Amino acid sequence: MADINSIAKQFTEFYYSTFDTNRAGLQSLYRDASMLSFEGQPTQGAAAIAEKLTSLPFQRVQHKITTLDAQPSSPTIASLIVSVTGLLLVDDGENPLQFSQVFQLIPEGGSYYVLNDIFRLNYGA
Repeated sequence: MADINSIAKQFTEFYYSTFDTNRAGLQSLYRDASMLSFEGQPTQGAAAIAEKLTSLPFQRVQHKITTLDAQPSSPTIASLIVSVTGLLLVDDGENPLQFSQVFQLIPEGGSYYVLNDIFRLNYGA
């Protein structure tokens, strides 16, 4: 198995760079069986996930990764779980929001696709 930390780093750099500049470009990372849970709202399928991400109510966003952890997720295939925490700045907001996101990546043709994607904003008490 390739170095999972390297794969996780490459994936997250691509994902958040694409999210910040061209959310519609993320559709190629998902498949019909893919599932996104965004703030508790489930969405399934590549087209529906892309629609959800492109319809979010902000024009500009910038992600800053704080932590990145990865683990193998299967003893039989080279899949992995990637857990990310970080900050995001939305539109002209001055106060960054804390977020956490978990991806399950499945190998396909020398690359990976997102089978599961769970996103949550982390609010302070």
